[in-house]
Amino acid sequence: MSTPRPPGEILLIDKPLGWTSFQAVKKIKYTLKARRVGHAGTLDPLATGLLIVCTEGSTRKIEEIQAAEKEYTGIITLGSSTPSFDLETEPDEHKPWEFVTPELIEQTLPAFRGEIMQAPPLYSAIKVSGKRAYEIARSGQSHEMKLRPTHIYRFDIEKIAGNELHFRVVCSKGTYIRSLAHDFAKALGTLGHLSKLVRTRIGDYRLENAISPLLVQAGNPGTENNVL
Repeated sequence: MSTPRPPGEILLIDKPLGWTSFQAVKKIKYTLKARRVGHAGTLDPLATGLLIVCTEGSTRKIEEIQAAEKEYTGIITLGSSTPSFDLETEPDEHKPWEFVTPELIEQTLPAFRGEIMQAPPLYSAIKVSGKRAYEIARSGQSHEMKLRPTHIYRFDIEKIAGNELHFRVVCSKGTYIRSLAHDFAKALGTLGHLSKLVRTRIGDYRLENAISPLLVQAGNPGTENNVL
């Protein structure tokens, strides 16, 4: 007879800028002295916001949570592109953007709603021929990333400030917001990259209920839910 897993928690963490998802998990595992800890959806180091961390018996909920829709806010900066599609790498191409008008933006948005096809960034953790794509990119090699279907339930530009487009996206699992930023700018007739990203929601779990990983304490982790 197998030993049942101990009860666990679903922790809503506000991931700090610069932290990897693994660092947040490692910090919580050490603080809570938990045997089993995992997260339900990676956030890039340059992204902030909601990271759901599950401990002990609640780790069985990870797959279910990962499948839920995600909501993000952020900024697309027009006029330049980067190899990573975000600020991890320096701009390598520039193109005029001043011709982009609110009317052009509104005309272009519908093509990026509903089911769309997108290629993941080369600077991503997807495996290509047994290697992580980012390992290939950092070695100076190139590889064509295959298009994959994803679903965009909502994509709105909520503010335009010069060459910065402030957006809100609600999307399915597996959507790359960096690719969305890159492709949208290209459809506008210019270049662009993701300069800010915040995950605000995963399913019914919301960022406003999250806490810093530095505030998690043994015996009082500040959980959103206890899962038995």
